[in-house]
Order: sequence, then C-alpha cells, then structure tokens
Amino acid sequence: MTLDRRGFLTACSRAGMASALLPGVLYTLATQAQDATGSKELPRITPGLLDDAAALAGVQLTAAQKSMMLEGLADQRSGYAAIRALNIPNSVAPAFIFDPLPTGTKVDVERKKPRWSDIPSIAAPTSIEDLAFTPVRELAELVRTRKVTSLALTQMYLERLKRYDNVLHFTITLTEERALAQAKAADAEITSGKYRGPLHGIPWGAKDLLAVKGYPTTWGAGGFEKQMLDEDATVVQRLDAAGAVLVAKLTLGALAMGDQWYGGRTRNPWNPSQGSSGSSAGPASAVAAGCVAFAIGSETLGSISSPSTRCGDTGLRPTFGFVPRTGAMALSWTMDKLGPICRSVEDCAIVMNSIFGPDGKDLAARDAAFNWDANLDWKTLRVGYFKSEFDPLKPFTPHPAEADETAGQKKQREQRNASRTVAYARRQYDQHFDLAAVDKLRTMGVQLIPVELPKLPYGAMSPLLTAEAAAAFDDLTMTGRDNLLTEQGAEDWPNAFRVSRFYPAVEYIQANRARTLAIRELSKVFEQVDVVVTPTNGEQLVATNLTGHPALILPNGLRGADAPRPPQMDDGNTDDIGGPGTPVSLTFLAGHYQDAKLCAFARAYQEATGFHKLHPRLD
Repeated sequence: MTLDRRGFLTACSRAGMASALLPGVLYTLATQAQDATGSKELPRITPGLLDDAAALAGVQLTAAQKSMMLEGLADQRSGYAAIRALNIPNSVAPAFIFDPLPTGTKVDVERKKPRWSDIPSIAAPTSIEDLAFTPVRELAELVRTRKVTSLALTQMYLERLKRYDNVLHFTITLTEERALAQAKAADAEITSGKYRGPLHGIPWGAKDLLAVKGYPTTWGAGGFEKQMLDEDATVVQRLDAAGAVLVAKLTLGALAMGDQWYGGRTRNPWNPSQGSSGSSAGPASAVAAGCVAFAIGSETLGSISSPSTRCGDTGLRPTFGFVPRTGAMALSWTMDKLGPICRSVEDCAIVMNSIFGPDGKDLAARDAAFNWDANLDWKTLRVGYFKSEFDPLKPFTPHPAEADETAGQKKQREQRNASRTVAYARRQYDQHFDLAAVDKLRTMGVQLIPVELPKLPYGAMSPLLTAEAAAAFDDLTMTGRDNLLTEQGAEDWPNAFRVSRFYPAVEYIQANRARTLAIRELSKVFEQVDVVVTPTNGEQLVATNLTGHPALILPNGLRGADAPRPPQMDDGNTDDIGGPGTPVSLTFLAGHYQDAKLCAFARAYQEATGFHKLHPRLD
C-alpha cells in the first residue's frame, strides 16, 4: 500500500507550505521509507530544499548558514531508518515522564478505608430488568445481601447489550464466556462469606483500547480488527480482583477519535439519529442505555467529557497519573488518562477506589491516595467558578460582505454565517442550564468565589497531542495503512498524523515549556479554591487536559421542547446539537490528586438536583 499523494499534499498545504517542492520531496522520502531493505537512496538535501523547509518552520537562513547545515542534516536523516527498523510497538513509551505537579507540591499518600454512603434496605426487584438503570452502590447492596445474584445481573446486561446493539452500535466484542464464569464465581464466593467489596459481582464494560487476554483488542480501527494482545490491562486486572464482571469490550472511534469505528457509528440513546460523541463512545452509550452497570473510558482531550455530555452520564477524568495505563492503547503519553463512566458520582468513586495507584509499569502513575468519604462535609470546601464563562454571551455579528467577493465566496460566507448563527442560538439556549446551576449552588448555601482561567495560548499547545499520536502510529503513515481507517477527512487521524510530521522538535519542547507555565498558573487558582464550577465545553477543557487536573462531568438537565432543532447531519464535532429532550452537562474541577474531594462536592450537587436519575426511553 502507498500513501495517498493528494492527501499528503493537502496536509502539507494546510501546514502552510507556499511551495510544492518540499511536499513532493517529503512524499518521495515517505514512500521510499516503506522499503524496509533500505536499498533506495534518499534524495540529496539541497539549499533549495532548505528554503522550503525554513519557510515551514518559520525561520530565516542565509546562504552561508544553509551551506553549513547540509552535512549535519544528512547525518541526522540517516538515523531515521535505523529507528524505524526497530518496529517499536505502541506499548513502548518514550524515555521521558510527564509530571503535572508544580514544584514543591506535596501529595497525600496515606490510604484510608473508604466510607461509602448508607443505603437503606432495598427489596428484591419484581423483574431483574428493573435494575438496568440502578446505580452501582444500590446494585452492590442487593448482591451483598444475596437478594440478587451476579449471574442474574450479568445475564440481564448481556441480553440488553444484544438487544440494543442493533440500534446503538456500542459493542465490539461480548466477553460472554468470561463474564458468566466470573459471575458464577462471584456468587459462590459471596455465598461462602467472601465478599470483596461494592464491585463484587457487578457487570461492566471496557473501552476496546484495554487489552483483555483471549479477546481481540481492536482500538476501533480498520486494520486492527483481529489484533490479539496477550495481556490484561492493569485496570482489567484490578477490576477482576475487585470481583467485577467484564461483559463486553465497547466501541471507540477509530484510534480514540470520535464515535465512528470500523463497524459504524455508535449512537446516542437519547437521540439514536445522532452519534454518542467520542471517543469513549460505547462506554457512554452503554451506560446511558442501562446495558452495563459502569464502564471504563479514556480521555486525552475530551473523550470522557464529550460522550458523557451527549449521553447524560457521570464521568470522572482523574488527575493525570492517578490510574495506570498499562495495557491501554497509547495515543499521547503525556495526556492519556483512564477513568470511570457511571450513573452517579459515588459510582465513579467506587470504581476509582479499585483502579488507582501505581503498578510499577506505567512510570507516570504516582503513589497518591484516593480517600473517598461519602460523609465529607462539603460545605467546608471553597468553591469557585469561572465567572466570565457565565457572563451573557456577546451578540453574534455576521461576517460582512467583501466588495470584490466572487459568487463562490459569497456562498461560503453565507454558509458560515448561517452555521455560526445556529451555533450561537444553541449556546445561548444551553447557557440557561449553566446559570441555573449557579443559582442552585447558591440556594444550597455555596458562596461562589469568582476566579478565571489563566490567559495562556492553550490551543497553541495542543499540537503536543497530535505529535505524540503521530509517533505512536508512525507505522500507519509510513506504510500507507492509514487508508484502512474509516474516517479520511481533514480533521481525522490520517491527515493529522501527516501534518504532525511537520511539527518541529524545538517547537514541541517550547510548547511543553509553555505547558509548565499553564500548570503553574492554573495550580494557583486551586490555592484560592478547592473546586471550580464551569461549563463543560470551552477553553478549560483543553487547558485542564494539558495541565492534568481532574474533572467530573455530570448531567445537568434535559433540553426542553423549545430547544433549537438538531442539524440534519451530525459531524460529531460539537456536543450541544442534541435538540429537544437531550442532556446537558456541568463540569467540576479540582487540584491535582484532589479527586475524592471533587467527587464529594459534585455528589452533593447531584443529590440536590437528581438529574442522574433520568434515563432515555429505548422502546
């Protein structure tokens, strides 16, 4: 297979090339690099080639400087093939470790016994399917008291997965044989008096970037459908040890982008004509549809936040380094995070309690304590809010006509204006829910402290992610196997990987230095407050993923019949297009490794509003 020349040239032009010379040469280099024998000579680096490369890098070179550089560049390039010949697997991390903590920060490492909420006696259900949308905390009590068996729960969820997958497309592989064996073992242990804790016997689903022995780990991507990894991911091992029952490997957008995978598009249970968003598409959809009790998702830049918003779930994106990623597909070694997607905040805390802590393999995983206390006095916490995010929206001003615009330019301008007008109306409508949340918090007695997200160029730092992703999947680009991926648009991975090959190493390091400033400045906000309330979307999502701060996303109501109508086409890029009867969300943030406090406060809001008890009507 070969690289698509048109796509490659498009990527280069998007990267800002004024000349077609360098893209053509680089295309030749890429195709020649596919020949593992190394028998083909690489084109000579010339001063003319350097001119185009310098334009791309944004530097100026004199003739003397270019002449001086030629030998060093040739030597540098000669090493590329040797590294590529190593065929480094995705599981091998770079020889550096990202630490999100500012200098001098101390982390609590003393682990305490978790304090779960008190649950009143629960009667056995008339029908096992009545429990489909029941939170883990209540399911656990039913299983513990043997009013319900793990086997019955497991069979019920397996049946629902099969029934609704035809509509929602959230399952890649059912782990039925494994699940039934685990459920029977759980029932036997509980009957004999060996109770492991609140996840014992509880069925769950894994985003299919987590390795599970004996089952394919597809990463949702064409070309990986039959990939078998001979290991269980650390989080899978830990949930096994907690007695949880894995019932399915659930969908993710190909290589953790969006909700489109090689088998189709995962759907939103509240509006199946739309996607569930991604990339934790299957976990969010299956939890919302009452087809698993909880799921494990991952986030690099919105992949728990976005589908939890679309599907009305409660999602915890833990502090970077809290949960080891061993056995999970690597996309960005300095930004990837694993976390639970559940029906309630306490469910997230229950799952988090079983999966956090270092494993000795993921060197970014830190020894820090997650001490859940359902009785924590949340009123003692200092609560801030990003005030400007709750201010009235500035009026939308359409882009004016240009005096000399062509008919085509006029059409494009009118289309952009129409699209932005509709987007403004949706944001304006959804802001009512954000403002209602602020009012509700004040009625709860919360004295909100106005704070602001530090003003830094977070978007300019985000190419760090795609640069690391391009390295993680370098082989796809260099062999042309990226054309097996379903999505091939300008915003999709194949094109993003190609563009990232033009990101200079020096700029990667400079962006990481800017990231250090972001960590320092945002951490100062959490010296003033313990928790920050914010709309889910916006600049904070990029900022906090870069800085590694934890976030808890929870449902914040349903849009009414007067909500703006959804578009006919769902491009999967925005979360506010659901239309009437679909969920909105709210996000809470906290300082590094303050995830338990974050959960305690968010749970208070959730219990006061009850939005997590709403669920879609599927039949």
